[in-house]
Amino acid sequence: MVTSVQNTANTFSAPALDQSQIGVTQDRFLKLLVTQMKNQDPLNPLDNAQVTSQMAQLSTVTGIDKLNATVQSLSSSMLAAQSLQAVAMIGHPVLVAGDSLELGNGKAFAAVELAQPADKLTVSINDASGRSLRTLQLGAQDSGIVEVAWDGVTDSGAIAPDGSYTLSAVSELGGQKIAAATLSYGLVNSVAQSQSGVTVNVGKLGDLSLTAIKQIL
Repeated sequence: MVTSVQNTANTFSAPALDQSQIGVTQDRFLKLLVTQMKNQDPLNPLDNAQVTSQMAQLSTVTGIDKLNATVQSLSSSMLAAQSLQAVAMIGHPVLVAGDSLELGNGKAFAAVELAQPADKLTVSINDASGRSLRTLQLGAQDSGIVEVAWDGVTDSGAIAPDGSYTLSAVSELGGQKIAAATLSYGLVNSVAQSQSGVTVNVGKLGDLSLTAIKQIL
């Protein structure tokens, strides 16, 4: 069963909020305002509009601080939810953006992502030097993710040794060739959490953000 992954890696970032500082700011403002009113010139009293403006400014600052606190709380909740989602991926194979292909025991898996349908899809398996070893003709395909499997057999009939290879793909629609995005196959080994978000370790593919994962297989 193939499960699509919704990109939920985008997180909010807000500075930590010290509630005591809000109270200190409010108290300081009120003390200064009261002192100013006590020492005002009776012949030139404070302008009501000026006092109202100062009060409005304090209210705005307080509102922004409260908004920052709310955003920080929301960010923490989202990060926790992302971590739980990522932990559930451990031990599962995934498809991520990339062109690497690992052949082991005569089996290799990858995929191609098509933004639009194709009359013809051609996938090339290449060695480390970029030389094509096997060309796979996958025919007409709908838009979306097309899985690719390789048994290690080259176009010449030889058996390629286990190791790292790359793949490239070209689709055709109405006689026009269009480059297709390739996806690499890997197994999620672990999950890490940092201030920048949640990352998953996918073996040789390294540490990746959740946004790099296209599908969980």
